[in-house]
Amino acid sequence: MKARIPKNMGGGAQNMNSMIRQAQKMQDQITELQEDIEQRDFSATAGGGAVEVTVSGKKVLKSLTLKPEVVDPEDIEMLQDLIISAVNEAVNKVEATTEEEMSKITGGVSLPGLF
Repeated sequence: MKARIPKNMGGGAQNMNSMIRQAQKMQDQITELQEDIEQRDFSATAGGGAVEVTVSGKKVLKSLTLKPEVVDPEDIEMLQDLIISAVNEAVNKVEATTEEEMSKITGGVSLPGLF
């Protein structure tokens, strides 16, 4: 019995070259997007705006703003929790934005190690 190659699957080297060009284009787009996201800032608040943080696209804490009324020497744990919450929310924004924008390039295909 003779094996049949589905239509549009032939072409051999031409098809392979086309796939390589597409992969290189996608890689260039991913690199460009990663660089763009790294240049952005992501802000988040906690405690109704009492704590505000800004994180870079590289997930580096850039600023922390506390409203005076949130600073209670008797309740340091609450302030710590608010700071942690705001930082985690900002980092999650970086990750969600990265994932969302990468999926536009990759067509939803997860590429391990890229993001």
